[in-house]
Amino acid sequence: MRVLTTAACLIATLIAVAAASVQPAAAESYCPNRAHASPGKAPPDLAAAVATAFQIDDATVAATAFVRCAGPKLLACSTGANLNCFKADKRRALPGATAWCRDHPDSPGIPAAATGHDTIYDWSCQGRRAVAGKVVLTVDPQGYVADNWKEIR
Repeated sequence: MRVLTTAACLIATLIAVAAASVQPAAAESYCPNRAHASPGKAPPDLAAAVATAFQIDDATVAATAFVRCAGPKLLACSTGANLNCFKADKRRALPGATAWCRDHPDSPGIPAAATGHDTIYDWSCQGRRAVAGKVVLTVDPQGYVADNWKEIR
């Protein structure tokens, strides 16, 4: 009976140590480093926290997720559904949009296949000229599409 109790205590201790060291320590040690201000693939020790935030599995995290730091905050992005995890495109002239308008004059909209998924504007054609319309994506202070990034705690 004593051996079983000791084994149960050992297992409970190992589970508690593993649970306490999973995410907070990894996130806290990741963000003081200025080298992590730009997006990089999510490291394995952050995969579980990123997977939870986006409700995806660890394999999807490895294939599609990026992390970066905004000051002390750890942020993550997953490129699923054509989301952009890199700097937003704030240019008001895009070669793809220009080409689209040459082939589709007066088009009321230009597809993302022509503009790219990182533009912040709603695009249309006035004649054969591409026109950047209203801003449709919010950019964070670091220049990334704000809605594509979630804070990881």
